[in-house]
Formats: sequence, C-alpha cells, structure tokens
Amino acid sequence: MRERRDTGPWYREPWPWLIMVLPVTAIVAGAVTLWLAVRSNDGLVADDYYRQGLAINRSLARDERAGALELAARLRIVQDAIEVTMSAREGAVLPPELRLKLAHATRPRMDRTITLAGDGALYRAPLGALAAGKWQVSIEDGAGTWRLAGPIVLPGQRSANLVSQSSRGR
Repeated sequence: MRERRDTGPWYREPWPWLIMVLPVTAIVAGAVTLWLAVRSNDGLVADDYYRQGLAINRSLARDERAGALELAARLRIVQDAIEVTMSAREGAVLPPELRLKLAHATRPRMDRTITLAGDGALYRAPLGALAAGKWQVSIEDGAGTWRLAGPIVLPGQRSANLVSQSSRGR
C-alpha cells in the first residue's frame, strides 16, 4: 500500500483558492454596489408624490392653453447660443421673453433654466456646454400660462420642433 505524503502547505494547493473566490467576489461586488449607491443620488424619486400629482393638472392646463394659441417653436443650438423661433395663431401676442428649461434625463444636477430675450418671434440667449444625452426641453412664457415641451438628444441633434402636448393627439 502506498503512503500518502503531503507535498506542501495548504495555500499552495489550487482547491482552497477556488473555493474562496466566490465569497470574496460577492464581498467585492457588494462593496462596489454600496459605493455606487452612496456616491450617486437617485434624483428620480420624489418626496412629495401628492403635490406633484396635483401639479399635473396645472401642467395639462398649460399644454391645452398652448394648443388653443396654436403655439409652435423651432429650437436651434447655434455655437454657444440657443435660438427659439416662435409661431402662433393669428392675433396671438408673443411675450417679450421666454423661460427655457433643460432637464437632463438622468442627472437632475445638470438641469438649467434660461431666460430668452425676444425680438419679434426670435428669442436668443447664451448657452454653455451641455453634456451628451437625452434632454427634456420646456419653453413657457414668463407668467407660466402656457408650455411647449419635447425631447432633444445631444450632441447629434442640434434642433427640435416643439408643439403643444395637447395638439399632438389631434
């Protein structure tokens, strides 16, 4: 009968290391997940659901008002500025300035609000660099009585046509 001889210490054998890889991998993955959760803010979760639900009715009324005025906007990003050309039904008065909101799809800290000065139907304002990605654009008058909204994807898309949400269903 042959005698079994241990040839070396346990840490030189591959089997203990293979057995330890799974728990160590789980611990590392858990630590990375925890680090990501603490580091990034989940901006998509709202604290005040009820108040936001009530605000939806006001938003719908603003969209309907824009539809009644037959408002439309052509948004263009030109070098370091943003231009908006407005059109409305005959007899409608365009405001002297517009408020433009740019909301990033996933990063609320990048959101911006810009006031556009008007000259007739053309409104313009300086615009710094915007991060790549999908942005939700919203244009409204200074009093917030109407709103036009739509998406734009940067850097590829340099212009967008915005129409009333209520007129899209027509």
